[in-house]
Amino acid sequence: MQALLGTLWLALACSSVHATLSKSDAKKAASKTLQEKTQVAGKPAQERGLVVTGLRAEDVVLEHRSYCSAKAHRKHFAGDVLGYVTPWNRHGYDVAKIFAGKFTHVAPVWLQLRRHGREMFEVTGLDDVDQGWVRAVRKQAKGLRVVPRLRFEDWTYEDFENVLDNEDEIEELSRTVVQVAKSQHFDGLVVEVWNQLLVQKHVGLLHLLTHMAEALHQARLLVFLVIPPAVAPGTNKLGMFTSTEFEQLAPVLDGFSLMTYDYSTAQPAGPNAPLPWVRACVQVLDPKSKWRSKILLGLNFYGMDYSASKDAREPIIGARYIQTLKDHRPQMVWDSQAAEHFFEYKKSRGGRHVVFYPTLKSLQVRLELAQELGVGLSIWELGQGLDYFYDLL
Repeated sequence: MQALLGTLWLALACSSVHATLSKSDAKKAASKTLQEKTQVAGKPAQERGLVVTGLRAEDVVLEHRSYCSAKAHRKHFAGDVLGYVTPWNRHGYDVAKIFAGKFTHVAPVWLQLRRHGREMFEVTGLDDVDQGWVRAVRKQAKGLRVVPRLRFEDWTYEDFENVLDNEDEIEELSRTVVQVAKSQHFDGLVVEVWNQLLVQKHVGLLHLLTHMAEALHQARLLVFLVIPPAVAPGTNKLGMFTSTEFEQLAPVLDGFSLMTYDYSTAQPAGPNAPLPWVRACVQVLDPKSKWRSKILLGLNFYGMDYSASKDAREPIIGARYIQTLKDHRPQMVWDSQAAEHFFEYKKSRGGRHVVFYPTLKSLQVRLELAQELGVGLSIWELGQGLDYFYDLL
């Protein structure tokens, strides 16, 4: 394992992602408004010659809305595909319905689990639950499972300490969660808790998750766990969730939503999910390939916009990405080491910016990697990408 981590670190250190564009390229502005197709396509993007490394900004703008409607419900990827949907990005709700057949699970980001005192738990966020949408999306794809995310919200260290060592607390917590999932007619839950707890309490958390899973399974409900990357971003060190924890929980849980994105920090600008790191995260987590089908490889459908002058970064999603391409018509650069596209642009008063955002080519490479490794996919999140991305799934 140490040899694998060392090789990964060397490969990423030698990455060419920090190549810069010439001044003439950076100053190149659009001489006319870039056109956008508004109608659907007769063929998927991969049959229209759009999955390329030599990408042009004008082609992205032209084609990004043009998905293949005839195959919108036809799934190409062999493994499980879970897509997150958020209330603050309503386009994701439409995407889930239009491409429902391409997903095995959808996870609306609706629910929070709160503790109010001894054996007192509450699931909040129920006002966000849209049962009409749940019925509509299930109608579009037979067998699609709706598994909302449940995040442990506002838990203190004392809350965890009191719950993890107390069977009565764990039993009441599990009962509360199951009752809500059943009453709302969900198919299960995606639990997010691992990042909220310090390392020294992870043994107790394993016990809690095992008990929760048993209670949910007894009620015929699924349970997935959101987990951080097995290799800490920007390092050659193990992350907070390793093969040790994975081997204990893999027989108990139905799947793991692996967060293989957000690799680069604010400066210098870098890729969201360099391919060698993504591969290592899976191999380190399950070196014997025993439970690969339960790993859902994280795909970011958002990007990052790095500001050189402010030493900062901020997320960029589809609509703003397309507008940036229209405004600046930048030269797209393919980083072969990370397997991601990026471009530079300059604001009139904001200085130089570097943007990394997924493209058809970067996604196709990751789908091929997922097939090779025998893992599924988890997409964060459906409303942030471009519509023609779904042709690939």
